[in-house]
Amino acid sequence: MELEKQSQQAIVAALTQALQSLAPADEQTTVVTDIYLQPTMGVGGLYVFDDDDNELAHAIVPEWDNVVPEDFYIGAETLLRTLLEQMQSNGDFENLPILKPYSLVLVDEERETVAELLLVDDETMMLSDGLLKGLDEELDSFLKQLLEE
Repeated sequence: MELEKQSQQAIVAALTQALQSLAPADEQTTVVTDIYLQPTMGVGGLYVFDDDDNELAHAIVPEWDNVVPEDFYIGAETLLRTLLEQMQSNGDFENLPILKPYSLVLVDEERETVAELLLVDDETMMLSDGLLKGLDEELDSFLKQLLEE
């Protein structure tokens, strides 16, 4: 799923607005466990919600107006994960007055979890499928080697 540069910028702006809206007026730290990203077909939008289902921000994504429903969430997951990883590498999640860990989660229209897109934590690292591929075989081989000795 390819998006125009303008649509990608609108998504990043909405995510930035959502994160900034979580900052309390005073200097205390906000407790958030999940931030929900809900892309919508037909309407062509992305809505960002907090734990209490309060809308934090939204973006218009015209390319999502006419998409194939079967591939929609797969394409949205890939795109949003890429944008979030870029934001993380740019330091957009640093120094926010939000207690860590918290997750950015892709949800469908019924607010059912489709995928966890990003876990923001100082100590925990999410492992991708590519990194885990073949791990079972390596562990089995290692265990077999240990038992033979």
